[in-house]
Amino acid sequence: MDKYAERNSWDYWLILSTLLLVVIGLVSVYSASSIMCERYYGDSFLFFKHQVFHVLIGFAGLIIAARLPYGLYRKITYPLLIACGVALVIVLIPGIGRKVHGAARWIRVGPITFQVSEFAKLGLIIYLSYSLEKKTEKIKTFSIGFLPHVLVAASLAGLVLLEPDLGTALSLMLLVFLLLFVAGARIVYLLGTMAAGVPFLYLLIWHVPYRLERILGFINPWADPYKRGYHLVHSLMAISNGGFWGVGLGKSYQKLFYLPEPHTDFILAVIAEELGLFGVLTIVVLFGIVLWRGILIARSAPDLFGMYLATGIITMICLQAAINMGVVVGLLPTKGLPLPFVSYGGSSLVVNLLGTGIVLNVGRSAAVT
Repeated sequence: MDKYAERNSWDYWLILSTLLLVVIGLVSVYSASSIMCERYYGDSFLFFKHQVFHVLIGFAGLIIAARLPYGLYRKITYPLLIACGVALVIVLIPGIGRKVHGAARWIRVGPITFQVSEFAKLGLIIYLSYSLEKKTEKIKTFSIGFLPHVLVAASLAGLVLLEPDLGTALSLMLLVFLLLFVAGARIVYLLGTMAAGVPFLYLLIWHVPYRLERILGFINPWADPYKRGYHLVHSLMAISNGGFWGVGLGKSYQKLFYLPEPHTDFILAVIAEELGLFGVLTIVVLFGIVLWRGILIARSAPDLFGMYLATGIITMICLQAAINMGVVVGLLPTKGLPLPFVSYGGSSLVVNLLGTGIVLNVGRSAAVT
């Protein structure tokens, strides 16, 4: 057993903030989806019940991960990474990968459907944490400390891009760049690789019509409020309707078949309309606490593996939250990334809760105050 696992200092700040975000998510998912579910499925509680099911699975994973010594992940690093890669290939096979809105991102196993790329994020973080710790003395070298990590991340990101899912692919690359920066990789390698990727990103956006439409809609949504700017226009309308205190829980107007994806990508807009700026600030503060405690746990980790694990997982959660919020308020182009712990979606919820359990385990092994 890991020599640090016997300590028993739970980070209650992280536990409480995560729990509150999940509870807010459950209430908001029901509020945002009940009318739609009643009309299309005859059960206003359908999505709520699905979310509760995934919450139970997620918290079971959190409890197990919080109690298993995180050092055990060293032993399964490469099998887990290979499994993620194989799953990302399988999801692309016609007839196996389940398509939604033209994207093949899901695999169904019995009654359960899961999004492979969400689990690939966690698999990549575990691999990077193990490899960066092992190569500490050579992290500043290009051939050993930098290139292999970028190539592994780029391989996974390339498979995700084929689904297609540009947002998640970019998230995978951002994770590897951040962890390489934390590990002490040369800045010139990081900046050079990012610069080399800009023309590729340009081609991925400007030569793919629907992505270009999103960019144009982001730049000036009011120029075409019924097509390319539709999502953002109705999101901003929901936010403006809410004021400081909101119109009241369950009373959102924009969720009545105006705002697309009100229970997933734009759930924060519904919260802003119903609970106002107060509700949005509450969520921002809770994510701030998650980030604060995650940073403290990472800094206090007893070894580099734990430090990289906590840093990568907290970055995965908080970066996605920041991107989702940026999209909802019009600071970033529209992209289908859910709000962690809050949006409807089983895979994201389970992976984020599982990751939180790993961070809690690192925290139990450290003197975090």
